[in-house]
Amino acid sequence: MSRTGTDLIIEGGILLSRAKGADPLENARVWIRGDRIHRIETGSSKEPPPPGVEVIDARKGLIMPGLVNAHCHTAMTLFRGLADDLPLKKWLFEKIFPAEAKHLSPDTVYWGSLLGCLEMIASGTTTFVDGYFFQDSTIRAAQESGLRALVAQGVIDFPAPGVPDPGDNLKVGEAFLKKWSGVSDRIFPGLFCHSPLTCSESTLRKAAELSAAYSAPLQIHLSETVEEIEEILKKTGRRPVHYLERLGILRGRLIAAHAVHVSEEEIRLLAERDVKIVHVPESNMKLASGIAPIPRMMDAGLVLALGTDGCASNNNLDLFQEMDCAAKLHKVAALDPECLDAESVLHMATLGGAELLGLEKEIGTIEVGKKADIIVVDLESPHLTPCYSLPSTLVYSAVGADVKDVLVDGKVLMKDRTILTLDAAVIMERVRAIAGEIG
Repeated sequence: MSRTGTDLIIEGGILLSRAKGADPLENARVWIRGDRIHRIETGSSKEPPPPGVEVIDARKGLIMPGLVNAHCHTAMTLFRGLADDLPLKKWLFEKIFPAEAKHLSPDTVYWGSLLGCLEMIASGTTTFVDGYFFQDSTIRAAQESGLRALVAQGVIDFPAPGVPDPGDNLKVGEAFLKKWSGVSDRIFPGLFCHSPLTCSESTLRKAAELSAAYSAPLQIHLSETVEEIEEILKKTGRRPVHYLERLGILRGRLIAAHAVHVSEEEIRLLAERDVKIVHVPESNMKLASGIAPIPRMMDAGLVLALGTDGCASNNNLDLFQEMDCAAKLHKVAALDPECLDAESVLHMATLGGAELLGLEKEIGTIEVGKKADIIVVDLESPHLTPCYSLPSTLVYSAVGADVKDVLVDGKVLMKDRTILTLDAAVIMERVRAIAGEIG
């Protein structure tokens, strides 16, 4: 740390803090001490940066909060493009589950997760929410990358990678929670129940009890397809949300991804129980699952975040593309150009993701005292010129490749498009070798 107590300064450009009521600041300077923001300045009369302080040059750029990918299966980069253009059930049971059973191991999950972290850093994501198998390997990758993450052990009532006996799924889950709880203030463990169809009543209840005992969020795929709704209705006599309510699982730390086919009554119940919803429009489109009623959920006051899903059903982890898709999808679905505006979508990808994790006091905006999870977007590109509205430009024009600098906890992960924490060439070479065995 320098004599001024400052470790790093982000200098110049426009600051879009996303703080409530804050206007963009021209010619900004953000001072970082340790892992937190401790001072914000603006104006042309600033003194030169103190000697010995690292400076990130953000001139001709935009300083903004890092993005939160609220639902992904990071290591599924291994299966990017493996089984495209198939309906969900066939894609999952005939292609993805068999490929996972044959090819997933602690080593392959580690390399697939490294590739996912590499891709997320390069496109401006600073926090991700993951659910998969061999999750010690995903945590290892997240630690090395420098990203912030909620990493959840997958729970399913079928033989699964690393859990050949389904009867052990919660034993493995509890061991994972016990091992990683309290180890880091940047990476948190959790459980991920695959769906109400692939997990029994007993498994769902016990997973919820374990999550509560360890103060960890519980993730689940919810109401993703019409076929799923029909099967749960046939099996339980209830729609999925009401079925989970009967089991006592609807609670504030439940994170539900997809939520495509939910009724008005289910939306009201989700809001009453403070369940957090992750919208994953590109995956829902690719698998023809449908369009989630996000505007109605927004009207009901639900916390909404944005996720990419895994690379086998997207096929990338670029949240800028996801924002663009989300805004346009709902306009055409409603035949209303005012539906789900750029500002709302940008909120979902930043503070909405922070609220989903209960980290809104730490991340999601750039304010003094908060964690220094910050990205710089290079505005000097033809497709970003001119810029009349920053939210509009970010949602409808920007792509992940426009991000030039990425910081998490005040640590620089990418500077001038060079990733500093991971060796991109080594990671891609290793994943190509794994893909040769898969394909």
